[in-house]
Amino acid sequence: MKEQEMGTAKIWKLCIKMGIPTVMAQVVNLLYNIVDRIYIGNMPDAIIDGVTVAVGKNALGGLGLCAPIITLIAAFSAFVSGGGAPLAAKALGEGDAERAGRYLNNGFVMLTAFSVILGLAAYIFAEPLLYFIGAGSGTFGYAYDYLTVYLIGTLFVQLATGLNTFLTAQGKSVTAMLSVLVGAVLNIGLDPLFIFTFGMGVKGAAVATVISQFAGACFVVGALASPKLTVRLNLRQMKPRGKIILSILALGVASFVMSATESVIGFVLNGRLKYYGDATPLGGDTYVSVLTILQSSMMLITTPIAGFTQGVTPILSFNYGAKHRERLKTCYFFTLAVCFVWCAFLGILMMSAPRIFGAMFNRDEQLLSLTEQYMPVFVFGMLVFGIQRACQTTFVAVTQAGISLFIAVLRKIILLVPLAVLLPMAMGVGGVFWAEGIADTTAACLCGIIFFFKFRKILRGLDAPHEAVVPASQSRRQTSL
Repeated sequence: MKEQEMGTAKIWKLCIKMGIPTVMAQVVNLLYNIVDRIYIGNMPDAIIDGVTVAVGKNALGGLGLCAPIITLIAAFSAFVSGGGAPLAAKALGEGDAERAGRYLNNGFVMLTAFSVILGLAAYIFAEPLLYFIGAGSGTFGYAYDYLTVYLIGTLFVQLATGLNTFLTAQGKSVTAMLSVLVGAVLNIGLDPLFIFTFGMGVKGAAVATVISQFAGACFVVGALASPKLTVRLNLRQMKPRGKIILSILALGVASFVMSATESVIGFVLNGRLKYYGDATPLGGDTYVSVLTILQSSMMLITTPIAGFTQGVTPILSFNYGAKHRERLKTCYFFTLAVCFVWCAFLGILMMSAPRIFGAMFNRDEQLLSLTEQYMPVFVFGMLVFGIQRACQTTFVAVTQAGISLFIAVLRKIILLVPLAVLLPMAMGVGGVFWAEGIADTTAACLCGIIFFFKFRKILRGLDAPHEAVVPASQSRRQTSL
């Protein structure tokens, strides 16, 4: 069976083999957000009632306001992708394919329920939510138009993102990459068609995204229904089981919190920028647009490395379940090296040339000037962020849900939220941008210290490594003989 290679192949080759496709998948998936923002941010100005309106600048801010709501909804898929998939990989490592299948199929039911509840709630409360986040007169209309159309595709988003990792967990990382590639390529092609050719503006961007997400969801569901897979979609196994669902929720809560806290931060940062920015000549909407540029640029650092760790998580989980102590240890250190080098390199690049990254999204001189001023302080935490990403991934892979949850909360809730509230009181609107860099740096250092002590204990708790993994079915046959 192909998944057994995770217990026998060379670690570095295996990490590259499974990591590169998931990196590519995440990079392509990133284009869903980046391409929308690039196209919309570069929409030409318009004259309305004799007044020139900066359409691209305001629409870019509008998309930034939608991001926390969209992120919060998508975060619920992390329960299944971050909890169910590692548990399925661990079950495969233990030779229990039946249990692995129940994690997948109960996860499918959970995602469907999340979609109905969250999609309806977000649609009903869209207007008050956007104003609460920090929408102003210049950005609200664009944000509302985009969000209300985007919510139509909630089920497609949940299925595509929540089920994709079950392909990777079975060594099908190339198929997982293709499932994302299908939707992203379609989105890139449809965006200019709906935005400019059909003259739909931000609504056109949302329509293109929904169509693309539908295609991606169909692909991943079709792939997981294949009888060639060990773990596949099966109506018989979709009957909800309390213990299975609770175990998925328990492990996946760390991944959920990591994603959901991004939403909380969006609420806090946009709200603080609107409040303090309105006290400046440029106005709060301008600073909200700057934050959209900075967060979009930072995604160029964090998204590829999230893809790589998604690819290596099944390797870590499999070898933990199979009690391959040295392979688990080697995989962690390789993951740490890749994460640290990538994040530090891109962080230095952005700090050195912020205007280049800002110009991708909008050419307004005010936005570029503010981007040049605040990007270095916003992203300097990326110089050490790779440490946290590698440690966090390993904790999830070895089912240390409690520690994973604490680390997820530490960076955003314990550190960033208070800093984003307190620093602007002393530094003005710029304090909001400083808060991100300080919180990222502090959290990464503390995470590394915690991991140093905890991982040694985890390794000591494993039995001596053995050479190969024998599936349970084969073991039973041998016993009967």
